[in-house]
Amino acid sequence: MAPTTTIETITITRPLKVIAFICGVIVVVLMIMALASTDWLMAAGWRQGLFVHCIEEDSVPPLPFNIQDPPGCYWTRDIGYIKATAALCIITLITDVIATVLTGLGLKTQNHNMKYKFYRIAVLVMLVSLLAVLSALIVYPVCFAGELTMANRRVWEFGWAYGVGWGAAIFLFGAVVLLLCDKESEEIYYKERKIVHENQMRA
Repeated sequence: MAPTTTIETITITRPLKVIAFICGVIVVVLMIMALASTDWLMAAGWRQGLFVHCIEEDSVPPLPFNIQDPPGCYWTRDIGYIKATAALCIITLITDVIATVLTGLGLKTQNHNMKYKFYRIAVLVMLVSLLAVLSALIVYPVCFAGELTMANRRVWEFGWAYGVGWGAAIFLFGAVVLLLCDKESEEIYYKERKIVHENQMRA
């Protein structure tokens, strides 16, 4: 019997896609921290987050935005830009989770057609996530500037949670670039192997 040649399909996982997946996971953690924090905006005796603001014990009246509450934490003010920022951050978190899961499925699946579909959709969803977080980070300070006449404080600063938002945007941008740069890369390699049957060897 003549020797036969078989072709083996070998799939190589590109490291750039793995790094993009890790960036997506990091963004999930950062966005949860940003959403849960009350340190988006800070002044003497005052901390403001996207859902809660806190008045410190040593705060000096008049309080920012003419609030009359005693020291403690309360639901944030019913202001449009704060709600819009919170909504955009939630959209960022949800879309990033979806994109990260899709990237993970692309890394895991052995179906090469499905693999590329997962990566392609992940890039698009991650772009939506990036646009959402950038919009939130721009809207928040711009709209706050319009409230400075009622701020009742001379010194204001953006807290670490706002910086975490920018950190999430940087990791999202990196993940998008990595997926875009590597989305057309060939992951399938073919290896030929010649099989000589035992009967032929004896002959």
